Amino acid sequence: MEINSNSSFNEAYIERCSKETETMIANESSSFLTKPITYLKEHKSEFIYVESALFQEIGVEGVSLEVDDVFGTYDVMLGLKLQKKFEKVLKEHLNNSLQGDEAKFDLVFSHDDGLWDLNFALDYIEGYRENLSIHESLQLIHQFLSALVHTIKQTTS
Repeated sequence: MEINSNSSFNEAYIERCSKETETMIANESSSFLTKPITYLKEHKSEFIYVESALFQEIGVEGVSLEVDDVFGTYDVMLGLKLQKKFEKVLKEHLNNSLQGDEAKFDLVFSHDDGLWDLNFALDYIEGYRENLSIHESLQLIHQFLSALVHTIKQTTS
């Protein structure tokens, strides 16, 4: 999967937050996205929260990105606006799309807000490299989620 340079997050809302308290440390400008993804390994007590029109177009309000304290993977956490009836095809697509023997995901439907709470490791998306910038990582996440939503809409229409 090639990263689409047309997917720009220059207008995104970006927060750096404390993992422990979930309080905002700083509101960042788009220039923060040029930092390497390894920023999160150097600041393990932080996570990044990003809202963007690009995510909203595919039914994702915002994306959080952090380093898993145990496995050292880059964890992606989000809420996905899809009906509960899509569970089977959603799980099939995730199982088929995430690369590697260690690839796992957590998927739970929340009846309270009608969203799928989805967590997966960026490390297992095709196209992932340790030398990606945060911006390139967000583009990769966006492409992965776009393909996921597109596949579900194709197979269920």
